[in-house]
This record gives sequence, structure tokens and C-alpha cells, in this order.
Amino acid sequence: MQEILVRAGCFVAIIILGYALQRIGFFKAEDFSLLSKIVVKITLPAAIVTSFAGKQIDPSMLSLALIGLGGGIAYMMIAYLVNIKSGKEKQSFAILNTAGYNIGNFTLPFVQSFLGPMGVITTSLFDTGNACICLGGSYSIAAIVKEGGRFSPKRIVKSLSKSVAFDCYVILVVMNLLHIPIPGPVVDFAQIIANGNAFVAMLMIGVGFKLSGDKSQTKDIIRILGVRYGVAALIAGGCYFLLPFQLEVRQALVILAFSPIASAAPAFTEELKSDVGLSSAVNSISIICSIVCIVILLLIML
Repeated sequence: MQEILVRAGCFVAIIILGYALQRIGFFKAEDFSLLSKIVVKITLPAAIVTSFAGKQIDPSMLSLALIGLGGGIAYMMIAYLVNIKSGKEKQSFAILNTAGYNIGNFTLPFVQSFLGPMGVITTSLFDTGNACICLGGSYSIAAIVKEGGRFSPKRIVKSLSKSVAFDCYVILVVMNLLHIPIPGPVVDFAQIIANGNAFVAMLMIGVGFKLSGDKSQTKDIIRILGVRYGVAALIAGGCYFLLPFQLEVRQALVILAFSPIASAAPAFTEELKSDVGLSSAVNSISIICSIVCIVILLLIML
């Protein structure tokens, strides 16, 4: 448990470091855009490559991927409905910053330490569906809502295809299912870049962190996180008590439901030309909330 808390504390410390450097003038406002591009277009795709290296997706458990995808879709639908009277700007922001899970950089270490190999397999498959949301799916829907356009599969696919991370993910899934290995030199190169993904993503959140202190921003944060963790409780309860999987799988799904908001959300918020400061604040607070929730759940279940 100590190792997990130390790792989570390190994430929070990096966010605080980014915020402190921004406050003393080391980073300027425009530097967030550069950091977000590095995450979305370089370090995140590299992390995806390394996550697939040496692993094989079991087609018989692909239903777990549908749970990850379904959870993201549920968040987007609820965020859309809750903010339907708040205007398209807030509605699109809520869709992007409510859906998606930060699994690889945050939740996976918890699962590895406490739930064993079956928990890791469950997490990997769940993250397969989650990737469709956090690597461009929620951004595509948010962009359509903000622009006032109609939902259409063609438009969503077109928007998704512009995401380097999502394109990388699709290619690797196809290669995996066809049993085509990733060349060793490619994995080695990607590993070096991927090692910096967690650091750059957390630093970016700290650099973008901005709280104005006004009541409307506080209300937005409470509403988004209220929806996020309220739905998480429902998903976790449904997975644990209703699904026919073995205990270790259901325990892993409970932990996954309480993962923080995807760390790439502030970067996609920048691409959406929305409120980066608020997005970074929501993301940072969600990490703290998830640490508390996951530790309590592990103490209850184990």
C-alpha cells in the first residue's frame, strides 16, 4: 500500500511542481499548448506502442472492452443532459472533461499490486474500450456539440482519424488480432519516449492549473465531479453485483470505475479552444478524489 500511495503522491507532486513553475514565470501561458502537443502527438502514442508490446488480446474477453467503451459513452450522455441548459460551450467542456479514464498512468499500478495477473488482464481489456473515448472519441463528440452540428458516424470517424493517438491504437489493435508483432527497435525507441509520458502529462496539468475563485467555476467543478463519481458508484455497483465474472475481475472493474479523468483531457481541451485552467483543475482534483476512493475500496474488498 505504501508503494501505491508514494506513486500517487509523486503524481500530485509533479502537478504542484508544474503549477509552481507557472506561478514564478518559468512557464508562460502559451507553453501549455506546446506541452499538450507533446503529450497528444508524441509521448501518448509512444506509451500506447509500449503497452501493446509482448501482449496478446484474448478475443473471448473482449466484452470487458465493451464495458470500458460503454462507461465512456454513459458519461458523455449524462454530461450532455446535465448541461443541456448551460450553453454549447459548457456542454462540450463537460462532455470532454467527464468521460475517459486515466488507467495506464494511474490505476494500473494499483491493480498490479493488489489484484494479480487476472486484474491486469481485466484492466488491459477495459482500457481497450476506454481508449476509444479518451484518445479522441470524447473530443470528437465535444467538437460536434460545440459547433452545433448533427451527430453522424462519418463525422465522428473523420474527427477520430485526426487523432495521432487513436490512429496508433487502431493500427496496433489490428496488428495484435492478426498476430503481427511490433518490431523490437520500434518498441525500444517508443519505450524511451513513453517513459516521459506520465511526467509530461502531470506537469502539463500543473502548468495549466488555474482557479479564478469565482462561484461559477466552483459550481462547474462540483457539478462535473459530482456526475463523474456518482456515475462511477453506479457502474462499480453494477459490475460487482450483477456481472457473471469471477471475483478478481469484478474487483478490478470496481477499481477501474473510480479511475481519475483521462490525463489527456486538458490537452484535448486546448485543441477544443476551451477553458484549459478549469480542465486542469478538474483533472487535478479528480486524481486526489480517486486516490481516496480506491484506497478505501481496496481496504473494503481485500
